[in-house]
Amino acid sequence: MPKIDDYELEVLTAFEKDQLKSVATKAELAKFKAAARATAIKDRRVNIRLSSGDLNDIQVKALEEGIPYQTLIASVLHKYVTGRLAEQQPIPSVKSPRNKATAKRHATD
Repeated sequence: MPKIDDYELEVLTAFEKDQLKSVATKAELAKFKAAARATAIKDRRVNIRLSSGDLNDIQVKALEEGIPYQTLIASVLHKYVTGRLAEQQPIPSVKSPRNKATAKRHATD
């Protein structure tokens, strides 16, 4: 389980003591519940092929998160298609010359 900081511990303690009160209106709660139901409906099945290594890594991540690996895969795909998960742009590598003589030779080429 991930470690929690002081603020998170304070919120958790308040929650456990039933000291937190919702600020959402009944209409907002109804809207959120409807959205959650619509998101949770899984009405299609998809079969994909993954490398053994990728599947193993996904299963390890899911175990760390405490969720089934199929749920993790569905969550990642959902976040991607809704724009909440984006591919990281690669950091350009800078090639450094091995020594000053090589640097001078490349500078004059």
